[in-house]
Amino acid sequence: MAWSQAPAAKAAGTPVILVLGDSLSAEYGLARGTGWVALLEKKLAQEKLSATVVNASVSGDTTAGGRSRLPALLAQHRPTHVVIELGGNDALRGLPLKNTEDNLVWMTEAAQKAGAKVLLVGMQVPPNYGTDYATRFANLFTSVAQARKAAVVPFLLKGVADGPDPTRLFQADRIHPRAEAHPQMLANVWPELQKLLR
Repeated sequence: MAWSQAPAAKAAGTPVILVLGDSLSAEYGLARGTGWVALLEKKLAQEKLSATVVNASVSGDTTAGGRSRLPALLAQHRPTHVVIELGGNDALRGLPLKNTEDNLVWMTEAAQKAGAKVLLVGMQVPPNYGTDYATRFANLFTSVAQARKAAVVPFLLKGVADGPDPTRLFQADRIHPRAEAHPQMLANVWPELQKLLR
């Protein structure tokens, strides 16, 4: 699901943004070119920011999956920026929070050691998993980012999942946002990513 599969043949100094995510970034159930990562490419062009975007997102991926895939992606694309949008599937499966945290820390450190700036994109889960689990999960992303001096977007679906009628912005499964929601998702990510690109 990568827009740019070949090793990034980039001009010196041109940023390469690697997006390591799950279905929320992989355009699950959407027409190609309508997801937030595709919209990011258009935004960069509008802002006259020269950058290559590599979308290495895989529907259904977990933080463990991202951890196993990241080293090869770092070697192949040599990104200057890594956006990690993983963890939602960990929570949906009720995986131990410690595992999710360890994987996020490992991926952040691996990307930083490879010379990339890291942006963690957080997620929240419905309260039916228990308030304690939901709260601790939501706080994970910010705490990992602060500990590793990475940037963070606390909640990718802010303004999408927490509105007065959130179901209208979701596909029939009530998990995956419709195309209309993706501009808001990009709006949540862009301010933090823009700071890193300066």
